[in-house]
Amino acid sequence: MKNLKLLFTLSIILNMISMSAQNIEVWVSDAGGFSNPPWFIYKADANGDNLEEVMDQTDNIEWPEDIFFLEDENAVLISNLSSNGNISKHHIDTGDFIEIFATISGGPTRMKLGADGLLYVLQWSNTTNKVLRYQLDGTFVDEFTSIGIPQSIGLDWDNEGNLYVSSYGGSYIQKFDPNGNDLGPFISTGLSGPTNIFFDKSGNGDLIVFNWSSGVIKRFDSDGNFVEDLITGVNQCEGVDFLPNGDILIGVGSAGSVKRYDSDFNFIEDFIPAGTLITPNAITIRDIKLTNSDNELDENFITPTIGKRFSVISNQINKINSLAIYSVSGKLIEEVNVTKTPFWDANQFENGLYFIKAISDNGKSATQKVLVKN
Repeated sequence: MKNLKLLFTLSIILNMISMSAQNIEVWVSDAGGFSNPPWFIYKADANGDNLEEVMDQTDNIEWPEDIFFLEDENAVLISNLSSNGNISKHHIDTGDFIEIFATISGGPTRMKLGADGLLYVLQWSNTTNKVLRYQLDGTFVDEFTSIGIPQSIGLDWDNEGNLYVSSYGGSYIQKFDPNGNDLGPFISTGLSGPTNIFFDKSGNGDLIVFNWSSGVIKRFDSDGNFVEDLITGVNQCEGVDFLPNGDILIGVGSAGSVKRYDSDFNFIEDFIPAGTLITPNAITIRDIKLTNSDNELDENFITPTIGKRFSVISNQINKINSLAIYSVSGKLIEEVNVTKTPFWDANQFENGLYFIKAISDNGKSATQKVLVKN
C-alpha cells in the first residue's frame, strides 16, 4: 500500500512538472537579411516543436531585435532596428499590429525591465547613444546613463544594481552605477562584437558575454578579468533565455538554429534545428498566463528571475501585501510579509523552479515563475 501511495504521489508530481514545463512558449526574432527582408517573429512550444510564424514584415516589423511581453494587455513589444526606429506593439495571440509604443531615432535594440519597473531600451546609432527608460505605457522617462554606448546591444545588472552595457562596434562593456553615472569600461579587451551579456547566478558574480564576430561565449569574473571560453564555434551568437530547468537557449545566426545547453554550458541539442530560421537574434520565453482575467497586479513584480534572492519591483511594493512561494509540485513552502520584507531569500532552498504568488490587500493575485540557482 505504501508503495502504491508513493507511486501515486510521484505520478502527480511528475504530471505537474510536465504541465509546468509545457506552460511556456519560446518566441524567436528572426532578423533575416538584417536591413533587408524577410523578417519574422516565430514561436515554438516547450520542446522546440510546432514552430509557428506569428509576424512578418507585413505586420509592421522591420529588422526585429528584441521581444518584450505586456501580459496584462495581452500585447507584445518588438524593437525594430530600422530607419523608422520604432518599438511596435502587437496582439500576442494574432501578431496583429496595435500601435507604435515608441519611436527611437537611434534604432532600438535590447529591451529589459529594470528593478524600478521601467523598460530600459538600448540604441544602435544615435548622437548620444544613451540608455533610455520608458514607462510600460510608452511614456518616455529619461536618458538614464550619463554617457552613450555606440551600437549597444546587451545589458544586465549585478546584485548591487550596477548596470552593464555592451558595445558591439566598440567591443567593450561599460559599467554604470544604479543612478546611471559612468563607472568606466568594465571589460575593454578580448571581445569581438559583443551582443548579449548576463550575470551567471552562481554567486560568484561572473559575467557571460556573447561574441558575435568570433563565435565565442566567454566568462569574466566580478572584476572583469577573463576566466574561460565557455562555448566556441557559435558565430553570430545572439539571443538568449532560460528554460524552467535552467537549460540555456542560444540563437546562432550562422547555423540558422536555436541551440540548447545545460546550466554548465554543455551542448544538449538543436532546440530549433536549421531549416526555417534565417538569422535568430532574440529569444524570449513566455509564461502562459497563470492567473485569472480579473487580476489587477502586474505580471512582472519580481526581479531577478534567476538567483537566490528575489525582490519585489519598487513600483509594485505598495500594491502587494504578501508573497506565497510554492514548489514545482504545488506545495506552499514559505510566506513573506512584503510590508516588512520586500524580498524572498531562497538561500536555504534547493536549486530549481518555484512559483511566487503575489497577493494584494483586496485578494487579487498574480504569479511569477523564478529559478533558484546557486
